[in-house]
Amino acid sequence: MVATFLAVLALVALAGVVVVLVAAVIGRLEPMRSVTGPGALWLAFAIALTATAGSLYFSEIAHLVPCTLCWYQRIAMYPLALILGIAAWRGEWGIRRYAAPLATIGAVVAAYHVVLQRVPTLPSAGCSLTAPCSAIDLERFGFVTIPAMALIGFIAILTVLFALTPNGDPPAETPDP
Repeated sequence: MVATFLAVLALVALAGVVVVLVAAVIGRLEPMRSVTGPGALWLAFAIALTATAGSLYFSEIAHLVPCTLCWYQRIAMYPLALILGIAAWRGEWGIRRYAAPLATIGAVVAAYHVVLQRVPTLPSAGCSLTAPCSAIDLERFGFVTIPAMALIGFIAILTVLFALTPNGDPPAETPDP
């Protein structure tokens, strides 16, 4: 039940990414930025927090043993929940320079993990026999696996950071005389 809910959330996030990218291509991104405004950082934080809670659910409650690549994805995602939460709280739009590299590294690892699950004959030297990286422990809707959910989460965070947040810090407010 929880796994299906998280898979649905991932698909909703993926649909959101597609909408934002289409809006960027057709030149309708500015109205989306004005609607999301300060909430964009909160959205990025919510995505990272949900991904973090989901990974903890799978390992601690569902008792799925994370493979080596899952651990690398966690190394990228867990700090994102913290730094995006602090940035949202403080309204620090410049967080992109710190969060984007983590999200990009996580997305690359997750993408490789998704490919490895679909093509298990690829080399995966760092994976163990007890928790092989090519094993699919959970799959919903015929294609949404745990690494696919992580990949969508990283891509959604990057999309929010680059498409929905303003460039740099907002200008300082001038005090009333």
